[in-house]
Amino acid sequence: MSRIGKTPINVPKGVTVEIIENVVKVTGKLGNLEYAFLDGIGVTQEGTVVIVTRKDDTREQKSLHGLTRALINNMVIGVSEGFEKKLQVIGTGFSAERVGPWLKLGLGYSHDILMEIPEDLTVAAEMVPRRDQGPLGVQAKISVKGYHKEDVSKFAAEIRKCRKPENYKGKGVRYEGEYVQIKAGKTTA
Repeated sequence: MSRIGKTPINVPKGVTVEIIENVVKVTGKLGNLEYAFLDGIGVTQEGTVVIVTRKDDTREQKSLHGLTRALINNMVIGVSEGFEKKLQVIGTGFSAERVGPWLKLGLGYSHDILMEIPEDLTVAAEMVPRRDQGPLGVQAKISVKGYHKEDVSKFAAEIRKCRKPENYKGKGVRYEGEYVQIKAGKTTA
């Protein structure tokens, strides 16, 4: 049996789970999410615990078992606590700020990049004072928060894609705590 799939999901106070046919609806203080699971997967609720089962041991059912359990668990965590991704903007003259429903990024190009912030996400950008930069030279910090894990991760990845960190000076946008190996430059003889 799948180690992830057989683990029960604890439902915290303030979160309600409804199972109607093959649809799971999770409602909490931050929002509502729903997921339609595939045939062969069973979802039952026993008190404050949700259990995911499968009908047979085929390879496809095994993979769907763990996937379904992980997605429902992420839904429960999302509507109760939420998810957050933090990014760092590193580079001389680089900047990030929120302007109304837009995120404005100055990443060394001839123009600023404007990204529209989705309605269900909360994005905050702050410039870091020069004395607090530390060894990496962080210029700005961006925080992306929301209750849907996929949306939070997707928007954070789109921000990072605007200027990925390069390996020679480390400039660019990276996740907080992401390690970028710095290569040695060319040497002269």
